Amino acid sequence: MQSGKPDCFARAPRPKRHSGARVVAALFAAALMTVSAAAEPRGGIAMHDAPKYADGFTSLGYVNPAAPKGGTLRLAVLGSFDSVNPFIIKGAPVAGAREYVYETLLARTYDEPFSLYGLIAASVDTPEDRSSVTFQLRPEARFADGKPITPDDVLFSWKLLKEKGRPNHRGYYSKVVKAEKIGERGVKFTFDGADREMPLIMGLMPVLPSHALTPESFEKTSFDKPIASGPYVVEEIEPGASITYRKNPSWWGRDLAVSRGQYNFDRIRIDYYRDRTTMMEAFRKGLFDVLGDSDPIDAVRWADSFDFPAVENGLVKKLAFDVNVPAPMSALAFNTRREVFADRRVREALTEVFDFEWLNKMLYRGLYARTESFFDRSELSSHGRRATDAERALLAPYAAELAPGILDGTFSQPQTDASGTNREGRKRAIQLLDEAGYELRDGRMVSKATGAPLSFEMLCVSREQERLLLAYSHALAQIGVEGRVRMIDSAQFQRRATSFDFDLMQTTWASSLSPGNEQSFRWSSASAKQDGSFNYAGVESKGADAMIAAMLSAKTRAEFVAAVRALDRVLLSGHYAIPLYYAPKQWIAAWAQLRQPPVSTLYGARLETWWAEPSKSAAKGAGTAEGEH
Repeated sequence: MQSGKPDCFARAPRPKRHSGARVVAALFAAALMTVSAAAEPRGGIAMHDAPKYADGFTSLGYVNPAAPKGGTLRLAVLGSFDSVNPFIIKGAPVAGAREYVYETLLARTYDEPFSLYGLIAASVDTPEDRSSVTFQLRPEARFADGKPITPDDVLFSWKLLKEKGRPNHRGYYSKVVKAEKIGERGVKFTFDGADREMPLIMGLMPVLPSHALTPESFEKTSFDKPIASGPYVVEEIEPGASITYRKNPSWWGRDLAVSRGQYNFDRIRIDYYRDRTTMMEAFRKGLFDVLGDSDPIDAVRWADSFDFPAVENGLVKKLAFDVNVPAPMSALAFNTRREVFADRRVREALTEVFDFEWLNKMLYRGLYARTESFFDRSELSSHGRRATDAERALLAPYAAELAPGILDGTFSQPQTDASGTNREGRKRAIQLLDEAGYELRDGRMVSKATGAPLSFEMLCVSREQERLLLAYSHALAQIGVEGRVRMIDSAQFQRRATSFDFDLMQTTWASSLSPGNEQSFRWSSASAKQDGSFNYAGVESKGADAMIAAMLSAKTRAEFVAAVRALDRVLLSGHYAIPLYYAPKQWIAAWAQLRQPPVSTLYGARLETWWAEPSKSAAKGAGTAEGEH
């Protein structure tokens, strides 16, 4: 397997034996060559192996470099917002600001597992052990107000996000032990140890304007229009209701290879809706252009909600895109900080009662696949695979945390015959609860010691979630457990999730082919105590901590895959959540004036690569988009 380093990192041949000054001269020359090689910058960097695109590439493989420019893209999002700052824990940030207004040092591509290429930075350089990274900034890089982007802005951004940013930013950027300006355009970050992902993490750091922000103004929720360097600026805000982004005609990066063929619309308007029913009706009326980009279309709507005239006349297209990255872990998360879920046997028992096969048939037309892994649908999944020797070596010290069958590949989620009876699941659940100190009294599951009922609240934020939880609540009642369903608005839901103020809730952890430091903010013991982290389940596991460390220190793809699969086995063994389901494809509906490149990404459709057909409109029934990609 390639190391991912250019040839200049190859070890120099051992010098022949010479005497005296010739030996010294030879060693000195070799040292100079090594230093020179280590300082050789390059235009891209990959987590493992080499980047797909060589220096000097002209455009990405999944864009149309000649895509027409112009028009307005109208999108829709559920919920509301009370801030345009996506980098702080306070408030509910508006959709789109992070993607359209702000830029990072390097840009990610979506047709390879994890590679970055020059954006604000023209080049990136690391030593072989990746203990530091140096970026050289482009002299032409500018903020929207015309001010040049300088190393001082980069250092300001790092310090600000480390001290005032979201918990993931604070965690990432605290691994930097030294940040310094190198020459006129360079910035170097030195880390507290070798971490192969940290150079890429720093490459994805947003760059903020030091002349327009202070630490005090940064950490306040606000509707002030931000100054940044991305392709769009904020044109108009209707607090909580909509935001309009306008293409910056002076955007400095429009001709870069990583930008060509992207960000093709003059304006992007995002409207907010309170529920999916209202949103669907607005789409049918043509009030926005794309459905399913930010909020996936559920199976019932995909099957039943597209029989209106615009679909029949070809004005609206149903598009199904292949996705070749791990399926997102959509799940019912147990908050193990709560005493009711502290015992793993209780969590396993409640999982036994969840009848996926019946729910899929009755609620979702049988269109979903059951999620069996935190990295399902990929080589990173442990499901159905015997643990390798490398995995077993990693997991050996943590054998007590592992579930039966997890190492031999036979572990799976409970399965039923879809009849709705689930007698075996109920029997197994009652047995597990008995072992955990509960018993049935007069039809109620109660603590043997205290008589307190086994009862908890289940939060939801939509009618679809409510429907699922009501069905689950009925199943729980059959073993005497009370699961109370409570629906709240999106802002309240986000606040309670951020502060871990819930018993059980539905959530989704997305993943990629190159999971990394973000796993610490989902599963590490430290993140369990950190408000704003994504460790909703409150996982505190020595095994998970060790597997995350092994994943981050892996030097080869084989080592990396072994560590991720081992982490998957630990998380599945803990029964921290009830895995739900995933769609076999990315389902999107779009009005037919929109066009897409013929090649999609590993992640499916990327709206920044779409464009509007300039010579035709939806009203004319134009459209060449295919139904499968």
